[in-house]
Amino acid sequence: MKTTIRALLTAGATTLAAATLAGSASAEPVNLKFGMFSPDTEITVRTVFTPFAEAVNKEAPDDVHIEMFPNGALGRNPQQQAQMILDGVTDLALVVPSYTPGRFEENEVFELPGLFADMREATLVYTRLVESGKINGYEDFVPIAMVTTAPYSVHTNSPINSLNELDGKKIRSTGAVEGEVLKKFGAAPIGMPITQVPEAISRDTIDGTTAHPSALFDWGIVRVTSDHYFTRLGVVPLVVLMNKDKFNSLSEAGQDAIRKYAVEWMADTYIESIGAYNDSLMEKLKSDPDHTVVFPSQADMDANQPVFDGVIDEWASKSPRNKELLEAVRAEIAAVRSAN
Repeated sequence: MKTTIRALLTAGATTLAAATLAGSASAEPVNLKFGMFSPDTEITVRTVFTPFAEAVNKEAPDDVHIEMFPNGALGRNPQQQAQMILDGVTDLALVVPSYTPGRFEENEVFELPGLFADMREATLVYTRLVESGKINGYEDFVPIAMVTTAPYSVHTNSPINSLNELDGKKIRSTGAVEGEVLKKFGAAPIGMPITQVPEAISRDTIDGTTAHPSALFDWGIVRVTSDHYFTRLGVVPLVVLMNKDKFNSLSEAGQDAIRKYAVEWMADTYIESIGAYNDSLMEKLKSDPDHTVVFPSQADMDANQPVFDGVIDEWASKSPRNKELLEAVRAEIAAVRSAN
């Protein structure tokens, strides 16, 4: 039987937690380390993760205190963040599932092109599917936040008015599914960390990259690209995970404080903050005379969709589980849209 996040978060305290609660009047609050490879200036750290920690600390000051460790202070390698949680190096951490091969494979469904209208829709779908236990891979953790980027688009240093114009170009790709989409349009997908992308473009090692709006500015890609084609490729899930044993060891009040500001609060805060940030960046980009922003016409979208559908069908046909995941995502998308 699958265990939902709600069940994990509402599970009764362990014997250790009961003992902690009994002595809470005199005990110091349990200190929790929240590790991030992102810098402390990054928008999500400043407007979502830090406010989460502050809210929890204020809610239960005698029971728990979350201390932030940004800038890779506990470990800089994005691929090691999940293991650091399991090893107790950090108690909570920001994890990019696609950077952790073999552990969160079912998240690949979110990388499929053309499924999501925007970041809000994708974040709500991701949150609900992980929370309900329909996406596997999180059994060893307590998921605290499940959010996504905006849909990825294409950014180059030469004019691009159609995905067909990627033919023969080297484009940095964020994952295997996105790489398949690029191949369908004749591009050569190149894998590399986002930190290396600006230099690679400036040296003509690659011709461009896929990215979402905030990444363009936060990682300096906007300084080396001039043309931006805002098609809707897949999204990249981001998750804050907590060590399950550590969570279970907390007092009831400590668990309740985290429970109150996890999952839905995190999703709502992220959607509001990062949505507004992305909107401001898009306005900035469109008003800059040194940049050309193209949104595909309906005819272009209609022309792209069969290619997208082909990639989706190929992925779904690889296994019955892939087909099941795709159906779950599409059902949840329909539910989100019907509620709007």
